[in-house]
Amino acid sequence: MTRPSQPEPSAVVAATAMFVEVLVVGIGFLTALAILAAAIAGPDNSRRLAPVASTPLAAGAALAFAYALGILIDRAADTALTLARRRLRAQSFPSSTAYAQARLKLAEIPALTARADYARSRLRICRGWVLNSILLTVAIDLALGRYSVEHRPLLLATATILGVLATVGFYLSWHTITATGYRKLAAQTTTTATQTVPSQPPAPAPAPQIP
Repeated sequence: MTRPSQPEPSAVVAATAMFVEVLVVGIGFLTALAILAAAIAGPDNSRRLAPVASTPLAAGAALAFAYALGILIDRAADTALTLARRRLRAQSFPSSTAYAQARLKLAEIPALTARADYARSRLRICRGWVLNSILLTVAIDLALGRYSVEHRPLLLATATILGVLATVGFYLSWHTITATGYRKLAAQTTTTATQTVPSQPPAPAPAPQIP
């Protein structure tokens, strides 16, 4: 009795997941920009601009802008991590051609493709938030330096330490997910290729010679 094949993930679901990933990254970057703008504008100007920023129109524009910024940050983070990504890929694949062939083989297996897509979703969020953590840390430190707050040295130290820990944590998460993804891709496609190679039938016995 053959087991039913697992259904392929819906294109709508995949597109929605991609939208959410980009938006999550973009919102983080937009938040950093807002804090940085508030630090540059100062307390008085920020107080005057607050009613405008809280309108529904501004919220809609911010959501659209966050999505656009998410695409930008995703590409920037991918470019910044290119050398590290290539070194990790070289540990599992001898060449770019071997990696491309493995991706083609993986596309033929819906169940494995869905798992790989989930891993890439987490990967994109982690690499985007590597940059977001740096930008947020800088923006918060500048804002704390510009505004009058109590215990400023303590707050600056706390924000900086937490920002550094977040940056390192997101980078290590990206590194682990990337390395694991390459290893699994190499193992899964190699196993699949081995299983799909048909066994060669034994050579037929020679016909008896008739005297």
